[in-house]
Amino acid sequence: MSALVKLVDVSKRYADATALHSTNLSVERGETTILIGPSGCGKSTLLRLIIRLIEPDSGSIEFDGEPITSDTIGELRRRIGYVIQEGGLFPHLTARANVLLMARHIGKSEDETQNRLVELCELTRFSVNLLSRYPVELSGGQRQRVGLMRALMLSPELLLLDEPLGALDPLVRASLQKDLKEIFARLQQTVLFVTHDLAEATYFGDDIVLMKEGRIIQRGSATVLRERPADPFVLEFINAQRGVTLT
Repeated sequence: MSALVKLVDVSKRYADATALHSTNLSVERGETTILIGPSGCGKSTLLRLIIRLIEPDSGSIEFDGEPITSDTIGELRRRIGYVIQEGGLFPHLTARANVLLMARHIGKSEDETQNRLVELCELTRFSVNLLSRYPVELSGGQRQRVGLMRALMLSPELLLLDEPLGALDPLVRASLQKDLKEIFARLQQTVLFVTHDLAEATYFGDDIVLMKEGRIIQRGSATVLRERPADPFVLEFINAQRGVTLT
């Protein structure tokens, strides 16, 4: 099976700083691929490049065999869901309006969007009674579920998650982790998930990509990273996160 997303020799600089050195990466269909590493290592930059929030300085990115360019990204964004920390919700819109924003923008029928909204509330365990609330009236976990519903509204082929659970307290985070994993399995969703938390990466990841200073250091299962580290940094990173058991 061919990769859904493919990056070939992609790099990015901000002024004099290199955010991403020449990088090759593929994201396989139906799998959860984890990008992990310390802050500033290029994880979020990779996601922003894929959804074309920023332009690469070199290299090419393909989605389902089609080049992602400034000319094609408008259409391709309808096939990609994107969730950031705290959900990235518009504060002046209700939960309902946030979720339906893109569907209404592209002219989906009211019946179709309402039916999909009910499905998503059930899928994400979000009460329909909360849809009329504004983001400030929702808890952190509820805002994150709204952000997820918005990303899933158009049934995307790819879901990009940029540290979506990082700001949540441990109990809420554990609950959402469980629900997210079940959702990914149920939808057979292709996911590219950014985290700095090794326990979270191990919980979700079919495939873990460890980054450092804009480079991919090693890719593989948690067991491979632990037992066959490709670089001293791999064990240094693992050992720095005390109490994490890799299976």
